[in-house]
Amino acid sequence: MTSVLNTIFLIDRISSWTAKAFAWCILIMTFGISYEVFMRYVLRNPTPWAFDLSYMMYGTLFMMAGAYTLSRDSHVRGDVIYRLLKPKTQASIELVLYVLFFFPGTLALIFAGWKYAAQSFSYQEVSVYSPANVPIFQFKMVIPAAGILLFFQGVAQVLRCIVCLRTGTWPAHLEDVEETETMLMHGKEDEEQLRGEIGLGTGNKND
Repeated sequence: MTSVLNTIFLIDRISSWTAKAFAWCILIMTFGISYEVFMRYVLRNPTPWAFDLSYMMYGTLFMMAGAYTLSRDSHVRGDVIYRLLKPKTQASIELVLYVLFFFPGTLALIFAGWKYAAQSFSYQEVSVYSPANVPIFQFKMVIPAAGILLFFQGVAQVLRCIVCLRTGTWPAHLEDVEETETMLMHGKEDEEQLRGEIGLGTGNKND
């Protein structure tokens, strides 16, 4: 079981490292759009490439962060009934869905994406929406790359299901970010706990 958990966390770390590396696309996109706004509205000389830069950077980030989001169990799901089920039942459902839908879809993304990217490379495709003829053939390689990352992260999720079926509990997810509202709630809980430990009241004048 230890080796299985080590495999899961190794894949999680690869997904995390990849997403954090491509997170720099946000910074590049921000600078590109800011430069375009300055050129368009201050110097009255808009750039012919800013639009292409924005959708390529955002599209790359969106695709390459998919495996990371899956590793943190952060994809949107309709869990109105699912969350009420026992962990073993949840794991059984997820295992079936991964085999029937996730892996076929991911493999289709890899092979179709590779064919699409190879064709784009063969004739050095450029953007038809750009007067600057910005090359986009290298951008198309993101499609099979994202599919490969998702495939391996799917393997980690299947291993999680197997661990849950054996132990009755879901193995932990690596955590490196936290929602702001969750941080605020935890901060409030910690403050109340500290006040209780040192004997301070929360509204009683006698405290």
